[in-house]
Amino acid sequence: MRAAYAAAIDAENPLGALAVGTIDEPGPPGDDWVRVQVRASALNHHDLWSLRGVGLAASQLPMVLGCDAAGIAPDGTEVIVHAVIGDPSGGDETLDPKRTLLSELHPGTLADVVWVPARNLVPKPAALSFAQAACLPTAWLTAYKMLVRKGRIEAGSAVLVQGAGGGVATAAVVLAQALGGRVYATSRSAEKREKIAALGATAVEPGARLPERVDIVIETVGRPTIDHSLKCAAPGGRIVVSGSTGGHQAEIDLRRVFFLQLELLGSTMGSRAELAELAELMAARGISPVIDSVYPFAAAAAAFARLESGEAFGKVVLDHTR
Repeated sequence: MRAAYAAAIDAENPLGALAVGTIDEPGPPGDDWVRVQVRASALNHHDLWSLRGVGLAASQLPMVLGCDAAGIAPDGTEVIVHAVIGDPSGGDETLDPKRTLLSELHPGTLADVVWVPARNLVPKPAALSFAQAACLPTAWLTAYKMLVRKGRIEAGSAVLVQGAGGGVATAAVVLAQALGGRVYATSRSAEKREKIAALGATAVEPGARLPERVDIVIETVGRPTIDHSLKCAAPGGRIVVSGSTGGHQAEIDLRRVFFLQLELLGSTMGSRAELAELAELMAARGISPVIDSVYPFAAAAAAFARLESGEAFGKVVLDHTR
C-alpha cells in the first residue's frame, strides 16, 4: 500500500526522515479492529514531532504517520476515524493514562489503509466531503472540546484565541462564532490577521489591549502569550490550554488567578462521543473547516513542507484518490 511514514529519526531536519512510497499493509492488532480504506487525511504538527523522534523510538520504524482520516468502513459506510486509542470504560478515553494516538504505537492514517478499533469509527455526515471530514479528528475536535466542555461557551460569550492561523486556533475562531461567541484572535502575521478578519473575528496583534475582558481564552502558544491571556480574562474567566508551541515553561501571576477567580484548564484532544457531536454540529450548521491546501497523495512530501513552513492557514489535506 502507499504510505507516508517515518523512515528515520531526525531532530534537526524532520523532512529528511520522511519517506513516501509503498510498504506492506499491516494486519489487525486485535479481533475488534477493522480495516478502513482512507479517502482523505490531514497533517498535524504531531507528524513533524514524530519525525523528530518525540514519542517515537527508532525501534518502531518504519511508522506510518497521521492521526486524521475519513474513508470507507468494511460495510461500505462513510466514516471519520477517531485517533485516540484508549480505554473508554471511564466515559472518556482521553483520560486513560495509557492512551495513545494513531502513529504512536499503531500505524497511522497517511496510507491507503488504516486499522482501528471498531468503536473508533464515527459516521461521516453526507454534508461533509472526505477532505472536510478528515480535518476534524485532531485540530477541530481539540478546539470543540476546549470551547464546549472546558470553556463552557454560551451565546454572547467573549472569546480570545491566541496564535490564530494554526489548525486548532483557526478551528476555534470558526467554531466560537458558530456557537454565538464574539471572537478576538491574535497573530504575529499581518497576512494571517487579514485572513482571521475575513472569517469574521476581530484580529489583533499579540499582546494588544482588547476592548473588553473575555470569558474564555483559547491558549495554544504558551510562554509568549500566557500573561496576556490572564490579563485579558474577565472575573471568573476560563483560560483553556491545549498546547505550548512557543514554550511550555512560563511564569504566571497567581494573584491574578485567585483574586479574579480564574480557571486555568488543561485540555487534550476529545472523546469519540465529542467527535460525533462535532461532526453533527458542523453538518447541521453548515460549518466548513478552514483548509489551507489539498495535495494528491503522491505529493505528500510537498504537503509536509507546506506544514513545516509555518505559512499554512488552516489544515493541509491529502487526497488519497489522487
